[in-house]
Amino acid sequence: MPEGDAVWRAAGRLDRALRGKELVGVDLRWGRMPEVELRGRTTLEVVPRGKHILHRIEGGWTLHSHLRMDGTWRVVPTDAVTPRVARETTIRAIVASEASAGIGRKLGMLDLLRTELEHTLVGHLGPDLLGADWNAAEAMRRLCETPDREIGAALLDQRNLAGLGTMWTAEALWEQHLNPWQLLGDVGQDQLAAVMTSSHRLLAAAITTDEPVIQVFGRRGWPCGRCGTRIRTAPIGEAPQQRDLSFCPGCQRAPA
Repeated sequence: MPEGDAVWRAAGRLDRALRGKELVGVDLRWGRMPEVELRGRTTLEVVPRGKHILHRIEGGWTLHSHLRMDGTWRVVPTDAVTPRVARETTIRAIVASEASAGIGRKLGMLDLLRTELEHTLVGHLGPDLLGADWNAAEAMRRLCETPDREIGAALLDQRNLAGLGTMWTAEALWEQHLNPWQLLGDVGQDQLAAVMTSSHRLLAAAITTDEPVIQVFGRRGWPCGRCGTRIRTAPIGEAPQQRDLSFCPGCQRAPA
C-alpha cells in the first residue's frame, strides 16, 4: 500500500497540474455519485491527508480518493487521453483541465461530497506526519491510550497518526532498536518520542527522493546492516488489519 510520502507526491502532482484551472472533463466511474456538474468549475487545491487525497473544487465540492493497495494517480497532457486510453477498465476517474488530466487507476476509494463534510471520511485520522500542523505530542497521547497493544500495530493504525505504512513503521522501529511486538506500556516515553522523531524525519526525507535508504523493509533474509543478523518478516496486528512487518531479531529483540 502506498505510504504517506507517495500519497503526498501524488497529491502534489495533481495540485501543480490542476490548481486554478477550469475543469473541462470529469469522468467518475464509481457506483452512485451525487448528480452535480463539475465541468466548468475550477480546482481550488489538491491536498493530502495521511493516505487520503482531497481534490477541492469550486462550489464547495471535494473529490476524495484513497489508493489502497494498487491505486495510482498519474498526470498526462489532456490530448493524450484518447478514446482508446479512456476505455481502459482500470480507470476509476479522469479529471481534466484544458492542458492536463489526472487519471486515477485502481483507486481503492472514490467519493464526491460537500467540502464541509470531509470530516466524515478523514476526521478519524490522527496527526498527519507530513502535515503542516504535525503534532507529535498528540500522536503520543493517542498511542499511550492502548498500553497493551503492540507498538508496530499501533503505529500502523491511522487513528493514532496518519501516513505510516509497513515500510516506514519498520524503518522507524529499526532505527530505535525496538521490537515491533513490544507492548506500548513497556516502551518508555523517551523511546516513544524518539520513534515519533524518526517517523517524521524518514517521511520528510522520503518526499524529496525516489531512492530512500532502506534498512529492513523488503529485505527478508538479508544481513542487518547494524548487527549482521538475517532480517525476518512476520505478521502483526489482527485480521483484517494484519500485515507483514520486517525487523531484525538480533538488534530488535523483544524484552524478556
